[in-house]
Amino acid sequence: MVTKSIVVNGKVQGVFFRKSCREKAITLGINGWAKNLPNGDVAITATGNATAIRDFILWCHRGPANAVVTQVMVTEVALTFFIDFTIERF
Repeated sequence: MVTKSIVVNGKVQGVFFRKSCREKAITLGINGWAKNLPNGDVAITATGNATAIRDFILWCHRGPANAVVTQVMVTEVALTFFIDFTIERF
């Protein structure tokens, strides 16, 4: 199990990125959260097995249909356990 902090840049707000992110995370068995940042980015913290996290990060590079992802920054952080995957407010 690993936990990653992910920040996604580009046109990622107003395109259902967080909702789609949650759906993808649930499909992959990943727990954590996603939230919009004031600067237009989306921040994600995700915990799961290494293969699922790798697949999730690959998905973050595309996002949902209307997203235009320009950059994905990934940092490994201390292992953190979550009950499910939630969409957070600012």
